[in-house]
Amino acid sequence: MNSSFELLCALKAQGYLKGMRDSLWWPRSGTFWVILGAILTQQTKWEKVEESLLNLENLGVKSLETFQELDLETVANAIKPSGFYNTKAKNLYYLTKAILRDFGSFDRFYESVSRKWLLAQKGIGEESADSILCYACHRDIMVMDAYTARLLNGFGYSFESYQELQSWMEEGVESHKRAIEKLYEKEMPLHEIYARFHGKIVEFCKEKSRGKVVDVVCLGL
Repeated sequence: MNSSFELLCALKAQGYLKGMRDSLWWPRSGTFWVILGAILTQQTKWEKVEESLLNLENLGVKSLETFQELDLETVANAIKPSGFYNTKAKNLYYLTKAILRDFGSFDRFYESVSRKWLLAQKGIGEESADSILCYACHRDIMVMDAYTARLLNGFGYSFESYQELQSWMEEGVESHKRAIEKLYEKEMPLHEIYARFHGKIVEFCKEKSRGKVVDVVCLGL
């Protein structure tokens, strides 16, 4: 494998993400729910996150504003399935409060938030920030995670930093964007390609991982 483009082609040929309920893979992309999910998914399985999000929805959460109406104890109890619930409840509470204070609404946050602003918030690391930017705000940025690093390690690639890994992955997409659009038979914004690429990687690794090793043989690269 010489580039991330070859990896994307191989994953697409395997049929990953066909029939997904959200075209960008992350459920309810482009909404404030991604912000909540990006915090809740830290160090836990997505299935547990969905339980927590459903609990919040059942409490009447329909926006950042209605989330802010809940007290910390209520939030903590609702998100218990996700683990570390006291810490996550505080991080969610202060993050949503900061969004409403600095942007006034999710729509303005969507349009104006920067990566620098997100990284300055407690409980937000690079992966969480990029998840919010890509999936909630539709920015042209690809999320890097342990799955991606593990998969590339299976092909003999290692990177010294998150940024180095991200640059390598994005360069392969950007330099082959026209070929990717031919592959999908439609024009696609970069954020959609990045979102679906990341989703394919996660789904493949969940299926093919054994401990810390990913079986890459079936990709034929």
